[in-house]
Amino acid sequence: QVELVESGGGLVQAGGSLRVSCAASGGTFSSRAMGWFRQAPGKEREFVAAISRSGGSTYCAGAVKGRFTISRDNTKNTVSLQMNSLKPEDTAVYYCAGGTYTDRASEYEHWGQGTQVTVSS
Repeated sequence: QVELVESGGGLVQAGGSLRVSCAASGGTFSSRAMGWFRQAPGKEREFVAAISRSGGSTYCAGAVKGRFTISRDNTKNTVSLQMNSLKPEDTAVYYCAGGTYTDRASEYEHWGQGTQVTVSS
């Protein structure tokens, strides 16, 4: 049974930085691409960033490009999202997911419970 657990969420002011991480267990971490998604109240789940199985390829959504960086450490079974220059519109629950290297949520098989990120004005 694959389990993904996010951590690092919290409250920050606009312009600040935050790093959220995801620890995986119960499966072969390196066999899956990983992604980060977010969901704000009243909105659909939104793709944020993805990273390939080996970590050699990454891409981010246009809304976060240049501000967010996704990375993974296959020796520690972790994937992280470094978030800089945060904006109030970044406020959401952030989820990590494992599956196919894509921006489509339906292609990810495993999901964490999410961690809340709140950015104040």
